[in-house]
Amino acid sequence: MQKLLFFTLLSALLLTIGCQDEQRFKSGPNGHSNDELRMKDDSTIYGLACEGCTDSVIVLLPNDGSDPVKYDIIDATRNHKVLGKIKTGDWIGLVLNKQDKKVADLVVDLDQLKGIWCYIVMPKMRDYDKMSKKLQSRLMRNMPDSLKQTFLIPREYGFWLKRQWEASSVGYVQQVSTLADESPVVYPPLGYFVKWNIWNGKFVMTSGKPKYNNENKVVGYTDVSYDTCSIDYLDEDSLVLSDRDGSRSYYRKNDIKEVNKRAQAIASRISKEALKKSAEQ
Repeated sequence: MQKLLFFTLLSALLLTIGCQDEQRFKSGPNGHSNDELRMKDDSTIYGLACEGCTDSVIVLLPNDGSDPVKYDIIDATRNHKVLGKIKTGDWIGLVLNKQDKKVADLVVDLDQLKGIWCYIVMPKMRDYDKMSKKLQSRLMRNMPDSLKQTFLIPREYGFWLKRQWEASSVGYVQQVSTLADESPVVYPPLGYFVKWNIWNGKFVMTSGKPKYNNENKVVGYTDVSYDTCSIDYLDEDSLVLSDRDGSRSYYRKNDIKEVNKRAQAIASRISKEALKKSAEQ
């Protein structure tokens, strides 16, 4: 009788653990499932990587909790379309072959894709792009080193890809327009990122213009846009995305506070120097 009770309790415990593990990738904000949060017409297959995954085979536990399914990835591996280092238990996405649904043409490790990704940007002198190449060269050649050190400071831009498709900008600085207008340099625009998705194997970033309330908190977005990129490369510390305008490489960071604090400090320093020089004139 005691043995029977022990095995009954053990079975219940294992069932509870299994349900919790399944819930890890099924539940989203406000109880929504990943399937409810996916983009319209997205044919990507999502699930957890099971034990038995190799360079030629992916074993996937589907989102619906059905039995694991084995997919051939020999061609995907040969074509460098297995993105990330697949580990047992990772949340992954597969794009299946149109002729053979047991073959995956692309595999991406979504757990490895999550995190903070950054790249370096440099500012340009205001109206720099409106100048001729000759004038641009002369401006940079004649600019004092002290001025370059003051204003031409590199900054880190990027994004933080979170659980349940949430995203935020890294290095985003909300500046007072009057102070920004005083600066002799301008940085490339950085979108205010709010969401990310996978759509048929491609990476999609959603951004918008934030609306602030009296307490300076974001209460909504306008001018929402969607940027779609191909994932060219992914490993633990490197990511390469490309679109029709070209490719960009990213490196992984661990602390978003460090990046944002430095971005704010640079923006504040440049604004103060710009106001100082304006007052001297």
